[in-house]
Amino acid sequence: MTPYDDLMAFQRETEALSQVAGRLGWDQETMMPRGAAPQRAEEMAAMQSVLHARRVAPQVAEWLEKIDAATLDDVGRANLRHIRRDYDRASRVPAALAARIARVTSEAQGIWAEARANDDFASFAPTLTEVIALKREEGQALAAGGDVYDAMLQDYEPGTTGAEIEAMFGAMRPVMSDLRAAVREAEAPPRLTHSFDEPAQMKLTRQLARAFGYDMSHGRVDKAVHPFSSGSGLDVRITTRTNETDPFNCFYSTIHEVGHAAYEQGIDRAHLLTPVGQGVSMGVHESQSRIYENQIGRSRAFTGWLYGQMREAFGDFGVADAETFYRVVNRVHDGYIRTEADELQYNLHVLMRFDLERALVSHDLQVADLEAAWNDRFEADFGYRVDRASNGVLQDVHWSVGLLGYFPTYSLGNLYAGCLHEALRAAIPDLDVQLAQGDTSAATGWLREHVQSHGGVFEPREVIERATGQAPSEEPLLRYLTAKFSELYSL
Repeated sequence: MTPYDDLMAFQRETEALSQVAGRLGWDQETMMPRGAAPQRAEEMAAMQSVLHARRVAPQVAEWLEKIDAATLDDVGRANLRHIRRDYDRASRVPAALAARIARVTSEAQGIWAEARANDDFASFAPTLTEVIALKREEGQALAAGGDVYDAMLQDYEPGTTGAEIEAMFGAMRPVMSDLRAAVREAEAPPRLTHSFDEPAQMKLTRQLARAFGYDMSHGRVDKAVHPFSSGSGLDVRITTRTNETDPFNCFYSTIHEVGHAAYEQGIDRAHLLTPVGQGVSMGVHESQSRIYENQIGRSRAFTGWLYGQMREAFGDFGVADAETFYRVVNRVHDGYIRTEADELQYNLHVLMRFDLERALVSHDLQVADLEAAWNDRFEADFGYRVDRASNGVLQDVHWSVGLLGYFPTYSLGNLYAGCLHEALRAAIPDLDVQLAQGDTSAATGWLREHVQSHGGVFEPREVIERATGQAPSEEPLLRYLTAKFSELYSL
């Protein structure tokens, strides 16, 4: 056994324990009785203590010191890179702080959910203040004198900075704002007016999951308040939600989460329970969910097939033909909720959150002023006031569980998806013919080969560059959105 072999054997146990911790989180969102929340907080804190201790174990440092990276192949060097990065970051965070963050954020999730149900931000504000303070403390430890928000970003998009993201988002915002304004002046497509049976929605949503390549023998579809994907390797689970008057909420949430799950299921099995055996970053992860959901799932070709499936499932639901259905699916509409936003306006939601959380981290914005700041920014960006807290500052779970630095990866994912979509279309010129039959295999197969199978072997931007032949840029996404919505709305 070489030092690298010893390190990887130890790391596989750490990865397995991390998956167990993730399963606790999945259960908390789907199956756990509400009264179990205090005990679950202790369980999560205990798991994080164990994981933190393993990540900073003295033998890890000894193995890292002994291993000569030049003797390893590309996969071995990538594993070493991830382990060293995790070791360096974990070593900077005191174990007591890591356990406290785990405990407080687990408790905060329930407090946020209750505050959201009651539209009462004030009842959540003290807890959020504590979460922000703890995450700032962690960020300061990680930054070692550098930029705290940049340090937070490394957990989700290694290698990027707040300034780089700000520059890309700054180029995106005026184009999307102008396009949105023009669309709102044009005649809007019709909207759905019928009711859609929940069991029938769930039946069709499972059909959609399979149509996009989700392996149900290694996954499952459940319901949750906030749809998410969980796990990697041989156990990758997704959740969705239903709305009697809006089946697209269910269907496109499912396709979105299948994109995440397909990434994890598509990683080379040789990487199972190793550092490279999971998605390389949340931005690249989001590129898969968004290209599945939007460029493929909302395309004219695929919606033509989906229209037929909905007619079979629900009968006549008030939409006359496939072309009208395509316009209904892609309708730009007012709304408060990020996860329900149309493809054009979605990024404006994310850009707002990026600015607000950077201000929170830098002390430029206090939690006590967050709700007012949110409402003012929302009105400036969307043209109407937030009506209640659950439609505004309380709508997302991310801050309650300490995921500061996560939000910008949603729009980075859209940006990456724009790049990948151009390359995909060039590689498969007859893609629409296949999508019109409900066959996504060529598209998902291309993504599996060029993105998903690599897992964490390459750095995030390198993944996109290798797949597309170009550095990531906002321009392909802006070209796609401008062309699509200008044609849809006859601009």
